[in-house]
Amino acid sequence: MFVRFLLLLIPASLVLRYGMHAPAGWVFAAGVLAIIPLSEYIRQATEQVAHVAGGAVGGLLNVTFGNAAELIIAIFVLRSGAVEVVKAQITGSIIGNSLLGLGLAIVAGSIGREKQTFKKERAALLSSMLILCVVALILPAFFDYTERQSLKPEVVVIRDEQLSLCVAGVLICIYLANLVYTLVTHRDIFAIDDGEPPNTTPWKLPVSIGVLLGCTALISLEAELVSDALEGTAKSIGLSEFFLGIIVLAVVGNAAEYTSAIYFARRNRMGLVMTITVGSTIQVALLTAPLLVFISHWMGHPMNLVFANPLEMAAIAAVAFVVNAIAQDGETTWFEGVLLIGVYVLLALAFFFVA
Repeated sequence: MFVRFLLLLIPASLVLRYGMHAPAGWVFAAGVLAIIPLSEYIRQATEQVAHVAGGAVGGLLNVTFGNAAELIIAIFVLRSGAVEVVKAQITGSIIGNSLLGLGLAIVAGSIGREKQTFKKERAALLSSMLILCVVALILPAFFDYTERQSLKPEVVVIRDEQLSLCVAGVLICIYLANLVYTLVTHRDIFAIDDGEPPNTTPWKLPVSIGVLLGCTALISLEAELVSDALEGTAKSIGLSEFFLGIIVLAVVGNAAEYTSAIYFARRNRMGLVMTITVGSTIQVALLTAPLLVFISHWMGHPMNLVFANPLEMAAIAAVAFVVNAIAQDGETTWFEGVLLIGVYVLLALAFFFVA
């Protein structure tokens, strides 16, 4: 009932923005809260699809539709030329999904349980791909640092863009190969336990897909409102654009994953939770970020993959290290969830004090 009540914020946010021309902070708050019920319906539709197509496909759909909001927010921010904010959003999504999202899910799922388990094979693959993500996203920064010692800055900028385009192409190919590996050639090994069927009356597949598409479209609309109100909101509450990108935008853009991960963790489906949270991190690094590189060039605001802030590179590396340490035994306990949330809070505090 409460979720349905929040749906009223969708028209309310539109009235605030276009009818009343309300202050940016009001529009921002209404847009963020309106995304919550839409994320819940994406979770429900994903669960329905998972019982038809299998848990692996359901998890992939949840990750993809969940990241759609983030991609759309980033595109709107790119359109305004705020490239560094978009890169901060990418970093925030990587640390948010694997630390905050997974941590909250583990804590929620551990209530009333001593531990939860998932397949070690899936965890090993996710850990390996996280390491690849770290290498791919840190390499351009080291390349930029090395080349600036001997080349003119304008030449380095061009080479950074060229390398980023090449890296983006390779990452997309690796992501597509991963889909073939986990969904086709090694489907039996990486299949996820589908769990118990939904308690409610099953939806027909066209209905589930329609809900996914409709909610994604509405999230896109709310994402535009949120992105337009960000600058005004930042000025009114005194936050930096960097912090908004790496914490606020990332959390808003990944609300669907957090909602789904917590729900499935409560149903003791940690295999699907790992796919949603860590899998979303991998999709951001291997697909969303590369797509934004290509889209930015098409839009006339070229974005490279050089994360110039050492704190961002440290955060990305920390994700691979911490998640590998937590997931390698195929078990999770509530305290491990607290550890993940703790690391996220520490990183968020550091980003808050960045000038």
